[in-house]
Amino acid sequence: MAIVAVGMLDEREEGLQLIVNQIEKRGHQPLLIDISIGTGAIESSLKADIDNATLAIAGGSTIDAVRQMLAGERDRATAVMADGLGKTLQELYGEGTLQGVIAVGGMTGTFITLSAMKLLPFGVPKVLISSVAAMPAYAKKLAEYFGVRDITVMHSVVDTVGLNPLVQRLMINGAGAICGMVEAEGPTVAEEKPSIALTEFGFCDKGAHYVRELLEKDFNIISFHATGIGEKAAMDLVGQNLFEAFIDLVPAGFSEYLMGGNRNAGPERLEAGINHGKPYILTPCGFDMISCGPIQRRDEDDPLWKSKQLADRKLLLQDAIRVQARTSIEEMQTIAKEVADKLNQSRNKKLIKFVLPTRGFSSLSVEGGALYEPESDQAFIESLKQYLDDDISIREVDADINTPEFAGAVVESLEQALAD
Repeated sequence: MAIVAVGMLDEREEGLQLIVNQIEKRGHQPLLIDISIGTGAIESSLKADIDNATLAIAGGSTIDAVRQMLAGERDRATAVMADGLGKTLQELYGEGTLQGVIAVGGMTGTFITLSAMKLLPFGVPKVLISSVAAMPAYAKKLAEYFGVRDITVMHSVVDTVGLNPLVQRLMINGAGAICGMVEAEGPTVAEEKPSIALTEFGFCDKGAHYVRELLEKDFNIISFHATGIGEKAAMDLVGQNLFEAFIDLVPAGFSEYLMGGNRNAGPERLEAGINHGKPYILTPCGFDMISCGPIQRRDEDDPLWKSKQLADRKLLLQDAIRVQARTSIEEMQTIAKEVADKLNQSRNKKLIKFVLPTRGFSSLSVEGGALYEPESDQAFIESLKQYLDDDISIREVDADINTPEFAGAVVESLEQALAD
């Protein structure tokens, strides 16, 4: 068993050497992987257990070809090395060799190692020491990795080239972190109860609570915060077949994608639920709003606010950052059709159950709520009935989403799907 250390030996030899030494000092076996893609002019005295030439071959190329790509096809060069590293880490893990992985990198090294570490299962210790993790310009890109994988990130503040006192402290801390994670890792315990994934956010918190109460005796309930990135994490883990079912109380990352909202989870938002071959229970929570903050966008000729005339709609101003705008009748019809088109692609439609709270899709659209607009909610319901295949169950409940009655209907729908 080994702790894998990853980095570019032609740039960060001293830091990687210190990490290797610290891993050995803690009584663990290090395994060093070199991801250098430079010209080869700088030769390291530290020898890797798996060199960059081996990685390049694993990625479908050669190290000489990778170096030739750098001038005009740098993205392709890094993709080759990331692919090779990913396959290597997966092989080491599959063989039972890899206990954990620590990587050190600048911009290129960060993206190579993140792409590879993302392939390792949840729970495998992963540490990244990076000088670019806090760069705002790359926050969205980096979130694609950090948001769906349990990668521990140490922002280095300074560059990690050389071995000055600050870098030395970083390397020692990083090595201590990965060793501590490995040492704390206990034996795998078999689940006493199957697990169910549940998406939720503040506008259906009571409903989610009632669902958990009804299910927690027989299931482990794993909740995901439906803020876009949290939904991507749910999609990722559902896709790993970790759950007996997926209760998607808030599938609104899909409508946010359609409408251009802040919680956009992409066009593939519903696909994990459709494709995992297990019960998939949905509600329309979140389809009744567009996340469009901060509020200053209203006064800055923002394209979303301008094109959809959001300033003229019902709004909830939670604070200066968080703003929710009501979706219109036409938008709800569009959302319903697009959702139906996605769900209709399922190969096992009997596992999909759509449960509709007719008295409010969220706490905002109940009577008296800031976004109360029952005609828009009804437009969604009617359009969904029109476009959804008959093999997919639709259940209307005369209650709002935050009631015990609606939670009971969700759980009954789950039980029906489990029995099918």
